[in-house]
Amino acid sequence: MSNVTQVVLATGNVGKIAEMTEILAPYGWQVTPQGQLFDSEAEETGLTFIENAILKARYASEQTGLPSIADDSGIEVTALKGQPGIYSARYSQDLYGEQATDQTNLQKLLDELKAVPKTQRQASYYCAMVYVEHAHDPIPIIGLGRWYGEILAAPQGKGGFGYDPIFWVEELNKSAAELPKAQKNRMSHRGQALNSLVMQLRRGA
Repeated sequence: MSNVTQVVLATGNVGKIAEMTEILAPYGWQVTPQGQLFDSEAEETGLTFIENAILKARYASEQTGLPSIADDSGIEVTALKGQPGIYSARYSQDLYGEQATDQTNLQKLLDELKAVPKTQRQASYYCAMVYVEHAHDPIPIIGLGRWYGEILAAPQGKGGFGYDPIFWVEELNKSAAELPKAQKNRMSHRGQALNSLVMQLRRGA
């Protein structure tokens, strides 16, 4: 871990790549999205965020022979007993199949919460971030993050991605989609998890 210089980001999500690259920039690592090295995807067969992040990290290292960082993240809504959870990125596939998008996922969530009053729309973004030195690394490094908020009745803001336009951050009186990138990276579940991961790696250096 003391010689980390090049790492593969095990994601094809453009929004995640942008956020993770920006957060990692000060550390001087050579960061390469997996799409520049191979075009297949790991099967997310885990039942938890941590399991899926480990599967993705191991797969990227197996394909490239390089250390990798993977995240699995999503939104959990209290009124829906934690759903969409690990299925956040494919929440509307039951309606749209492979045509499902961030927008259809967001709309399905809004539809399911139509009858839920504002006082009961609590939610949190959750992220598990994993680093593996190689595909068979027996001790993956894990960073976790959680960002608390509420679900709006309608989208607000043009930034971010995923569920950001309907994720209300009470203390800032803004949706996640209205936050400047740097502020979002400091506060978000992904920023928390990735910074925790990096701190653990630096302590091991």
